[in-house]
Amino acid sequence: MDQRAFHHRPSLAPVIRQPAPHPPQYGFRPRTFLCQRVGNIPFQTPAPQGRGPGDYDAPVVAISPDPIDAVCLGETMVQLTPVPGGRLDGGSPLDMRPGGAESNVAMGLARLGHRASWCGRVGTDPLGELLLSELTGAGVDTSLVARDPERPTGVYFKDPAPGGSSVYYYRAGSAASGMDTDTGDAALAAGPRLIHLSGITPALSDSCRALVEGLLGERPPGGPLVSFDVNHRPTLWRRDAAPELLRLARAADVVFVGLDEAQQLWGVADAAGVRELIGAPACLVVKDGATEAVCFDGDAVVAEPTPPVEVVEPVGAGDAFASGWLSGLLRGLDHGARLRLGHLIAGTALRSTGDHGPLPDVDTICERTGIPRARWAEGSRPRLAPHTTGGRA
Repeated sequence: MDQRAFHHRPSLAPVIRQPAPHPPQYGFRPRTFLCQRVGNIPFQTPAPQGRGPGDYDAPVVAISPDPIDAVCLGETMVQLTPVPGGRLDGGSPLDMRPGGAESNVAMGLARLGHRASWCGRVGTDPLGELLLSELTGAGVDTSLVARDPERPTGVYFKDPAPGGSSVYYYRAGSAASGMDTDTGDAALAAGPRLIHLSGITPALSDSCRALVEGLLGERPPGGPLVSFDVNHRPTLWRRDAAPELLRLARAADVVFVGLDEAQQLWGVADAAGVRELIGAPACLVVKDGATEAVCFDGDAVVAEPTPPVEVVEPVGAGDAFASGWLSGLLRGLDHGARLRLGHLIAGTALRSTGDHGPLPDVDTICERTGIPRARWAEGSRPRLAPHTTGGRA
């Protein structure tokens, strides 16, 4: 794939399709489990738990039950985290929930009223079934997920601590590492308006790299836009990630990247330097932590300061920002509103110990982002011209 290749910009026109066989059910909450050990594999049995402030809520004004707005494709594992106040080395009960950048974005979009699908691969094991059950319960379509009888579902443990969480991954040889171009074909066949990818997937295996390259390669006119979150995970890469992630970013329609990771990867000084380096995407969003987020779209440059927030846990905030921004794109909002919505949803994650915090109500969302209440309620599905993401600076 040519490093500067920038392909036909498809429209975000709605696509009419039949509903998934199992419509999403809402009201997801994480499950608390008491761990027992069977051989060397933890066996989880549910423990009673009532609803609490960390539970996932139903979508805020659903747009439509039928067309797929976005397919988020990538790895999802089972995340195990001690209950509040607990530690892994203390034998505390564990919360179990889906953990993965792309499924986080899918859940965020579903909570904001969009028809979102997660596409990936899980094992034919209880943990895979747990992921499917919980994602479906969170309002995410899982009809595109393949089940792998040869490989297990990956897991990871997050151990919260005052100085920051430690994370322990058990993903080698997982079902997700077996994703391939067939996975991408399934995503395209669903007819979404948008496909969301991240830089985690190409680091998992050669077949996963081919999958991402295929989706970012030559695309037919009228196909979905493709967004790409750089999401650099140094421990996953066995080779220099910088040139490969740059090549993939240059081929996407929408790119998300943190300024800190861009500086580490490519040695750029600021957001303008990222834009000059990547060059090609119709839309580039550079996030500068607690300072601001900047959107470059053609000749337009729009920045929105990051609202102050008391940070409980930073993990998941980037995915939350992406879900808010992409919701604004799918609704046809202007660049400023997209950035403000991204900041708002990221703030809910930052204030939570999990990857998702409780959403404010619609009136609060509209007040804080400047989105007219009627505009939010109508759930606009704009038709965007080629070579643009339709922003109005």
